[in-house]
Amino acid sequence: MDKPTHLIEYETMLLGQHRHLDRSAYILLSRIRMEGMMSIGQLSEAFGLDVSTLNRHTSALLRRGLAERIPDPQGGIARKFRLTEEGERYLDSERARNITGLEKVLAGWSADEVAQFAAYLKRFNTDIERLRGRPWPHPERQAQQGSGAGV
Repeated sequence: MDKPTHLIEYETMLLGQHRHLDRSAYILLSRIRMEGMMSIGQLSEAFGLDVSTLNRHTSALLRRGLAERIPDPQGGIARKFRLTEEGERYLDSERARNITGLEKVLAGWSADEVAQFAAYLKRFNTDIERLRGRPWPHPERQAQQGSGAGV
């Protein structure tokens, strides 16, 4: 039996058009918040992007005062990126804006429908992460590991 995969492709393409333009800052800051301080090499490994691309994105974060680059507190050679207070505020503001927008879109959905949709998206993302070999940190995974770097 053929799966209607083309329907998902089309809908994810449409979903991509609704993302705000400053998506890279939001994603980078979210990852650093979840993981804690990260070097450019760690970011490169986490995202599967070359260092030059990440240098452009992290330079923009530094210029905007959303992150800072500090010596590794554990004495390593590579400097680490961490969120500034402004970066924390920006991330919280963007997340709140995203949630408000989603609440408007999902206003006619029941709590159960929203939970089911979230579960399918989580499964979809987890399968992508598994295939790419780059898992994204999830709050519940960090709680199980006893990490204090969660959202």
